[in-house]
Amino acid sequence: MRVSVVATVYNEGNSIKTLLDSLLNQTRRPDEIVICDGGSRDDTVAVLNEFSQDMPGLRILVEKGANISRGRNRAISQAAGPLIACTDAGVRLDPRWLERLIAPFEAGIDSEERPVEAVAGFFVADVSGPFQTAMGATVLPREEEIAPERFLPSSRSMAFSKALWRRVGGYPEWLDYCEDLVFDLRIKGAVDGPAFAWAPRAVAHFRPRTDLKSFWRQYYRYARGDGKADLWRMRHAVRYATYLILVPALLGHALWGQEARWLGWLGLICGGTVNCARPWRRLWLLANDLPPFAQLQAVLFVPLIRLVGDLAKMAGYPAGLNWRRRNLRRSEIHWRDI
Repeated sequence: MRVSVVATVYNEGNSIKTLLDSLLNQTRRPDEIVICDGGSRDDTVAVLNEFSQDMPGLRILVEKGANISRGRNRAISQAAGPLIACTDAGVRLDPRWLERLIAPFEAGIDSEERPVEAVAGFFVADVSGPFQTAMGATVLPREEEIAPERFLPSSRSMAFSKALWRRVGGYPEWLDYCEDLVFDLRIKGAVDGPAFAWAPRAVAHFRPRTDLKSFWRQYYRYARGDGKADLWRMRHAVRYATYLILVPALLGHALWGQEARWLGWLGLICGGTVNCARPWRRLWLLANDLPPFAQLQAVLFVPLIRLVGDLAKMAGYPAGLNWRRRNLRRSEIHWRDI
């Protein structure tokens, strides 16, 4: 089967080499690689051109101002292969990533004896140091936490037929973030039964953010994308209720309550522990190689990362809703369909 690997990039001069090196070292080499650059202002295109000398199948497209969705759609439209494997800059692909990602297509049918049209790969934290280890444990799930039938894959590790991409209308070019989630939901709505075959060993190693400022910006944009696409209303409502009603009530009782102030403090401690419990469980495995003091630092970083991420989402979501109110008269995807 002819397989085209596609990606879209913007100002990735410092990270694109890692992706390209990992593509060069695949046990199953892609038949072609199509990368769309959105008008980078650094040396991304120069690095791509340099690699093209050793990668005859590398095709480079440049479209200034293209967002992620437009870049992916442009790369896919120019790809020759009937199978599309998607990834991103900023990742390091396991040497057997492509081999394992397309294996379900080569098998022909899934567990329910239907033709395979889309495959969900997986991604894991590629971390170093206590802060980044805590970040990986906080934001990235582990394989055992995934329910394959409900999993919506990231476009840093997924594959689908070009025919399916056409059928669902491609990536939503009106959306700058959360575009792969909406694309997944389009696929889910177009396929009877489980939408994606599950290939957890098709792994992309992903480096989480290394500081709180870039993490805030990332999660603000994610939540703004949720608002633009009208996604996850209940999740965001619960977050607002927790931080704007429950936490102030417990804090007020802990500081100014006339009786049983300890109930307020106990509620805050229990709530914080529940909020951080899953990242701390992941950290137990992810931080094994860190020295004891660095492990303690990572444990303490988790609540701070949780707080910053939640506040960023609370700031980004209404910005997205406001954009939606001003720009979209008719929803392309309704939250009740999710």
